Amino acid sequence: MTVLYPLLVSLLAVAPVRVGSKVFTESVVLGEVTTQALQASGLPAVHRRELGGTRILWDALLRGDLDVYPEYTGTLSEEIFSGQVPATLDAVRAALTAHGVRIAAILGFSDSYALGMKEEVAERLGIRRISELAQHPELRFAFSNEFLDRGDGWRALQQAYALPQHNVRGMDHDLAYRGLKRGAFEVTDLYSTDPEVQELGLHLLEDDRRHFPDYQALLLVREAAAAPPVLAALARLEGRISTTDMVSMNLKAKVRRVPEAQVASDFLRGQGIDVVPVVQPGRVRRFLGYLREHLVLVGISLTGSVLVGLPLGIFAARRPRLGQLVLGAVGILQTLPSLALLVLMIPLLGIGARPAIAALFLYGLLPVVRNTHAGLTGIPGELREAAEALGLSPFSRLLHIELPLASPSILAGIQTSAVICVGTATLGALVGAGGFGQPILTGIRLDNVGLLLEGAVPAALLALVVQASFELLGRCVIPRGLRLARTDGS
Repeated sequence: MTVLYPLLVSLLAVAPVRVGSKVFTESVVLGEVTTQALQASGLPAVHRRELGGTRILWDALLRGDLDVYPEYTGTLSEEIFSGQVPATLDAVRAALTAHGVRIAAILGFSDSYALGMKEEVAERLGIRRISELAQHPELRFAFSNEFLDRGDGWRALQQAYALPQHNVRGMDHDLAYRGLKRGAFEVTDLYSTDPEVQELGLHLLEDDRRHFPDYQALLLVREAAAAPPVLAALARLEGRISTTDMVSMNLKAKVRRVPEAQVASDFLRGQGIDVVPVVQPGRVRRFLGYLREHLVLVGISLTGSVLVGLPLGIFAARRPRLGQLVLGAVGILQTLPSLALLVLMIPLLGIGARPAIAALFLYGLLPVVRNTHAGLTGIPGELREAAEALGLSPFSRLLHIELPLASPSILAGIQTSAVICVGTATLGALVGAGGFGQPILTGIRLDNVGLLLEGAVPAALLALVVQASFELLGRCVIPRGLRLARTDGS
């Protein structure tokens, strides 16, 4: 039986267990610890890392796009259950059951929200508690974007402590530490296990009115994925991670820049869990992987934009009144912030490449539709009359006369759409689509310029290559007479 059990597990667990993590270092480290613990138990597992905020991962878990992800009791209480469920284990467990989710492991540490200041500033102003901030309305605050909108975040905190500050801005959590260090503001939100607390000599303000709930770290697993082997593997992490352990792992990942996979591997080995040695891919291999993912995103979305945009542009040119509605509709899509459009696709398509491709497809429509419409409506009337005099059918006139004459404008629109897709595709990393946005996202989070450039420079070069490729394509597609006329400026 002991011989057949691993074989039976491998046959039944064909699909890997999908582990998710949020876009901050501790969550990524815990995601790696969870993934490697599953693999050490003989289960295939993949880590879908840095997927954004709480709501994105929770919805992905309910939809079945993820199977496991690390979360906190306070976050579940305030963010998922809107403060209607106390941040206690029994209350949270009961609420989760109603959604088909269970707690697979209580990890052993608590990572509560706190407000922090540089020690010298807090000492100079005599501020040791959050309530004492009310006496200094001139102080500048900068909070993570998620904290600004949380149920227990800034608005609730301001009300609970009657804080008068209005100079409040939102920014990325990791960037806030850099601003605090430079003196761009005086107060920010942080997690009690953040290594920057010690590194930057920050003072954690006492939550003297007990505003923040308890944030015990745990692993969530959806009921449909809670097979006995999965639960047994995750149970090995029960109570294994102390606050000291978590601070140490965060310090290694963020300050010493040890890859999260290696940090997780070292920790598990220290806990007596035999994991497969971590082999970090080389720079060339990483580049080729990012390039492949980026080209897939751009290629599929651009093809869709062309296949849909060309007919819409032709229709808009042939039916002027309805055409204005078409142009207005695709114009509205273009005005939506690309990140917002990407997030809007998640409830419909889940996480991964699909929402990124859909968002890029919609974002790339306007240049194709508009330039096709402009090219066709810009054809001189006498040329249209000459084509009609030849007795050509409307389709033949479109195919042999109008589209060739409009080809410079159409190709320019497709070129613009392609360049937009290459640049915007970097945001796809926020929903697990990969591409060159992945090292950019990680580089920002870890304050690693090398990683940031590893994604930014190839993305910029790819945009230049795409632009040059369309210039060459124009020589093959655009009739020679039109190319000469365009060169001569006539």
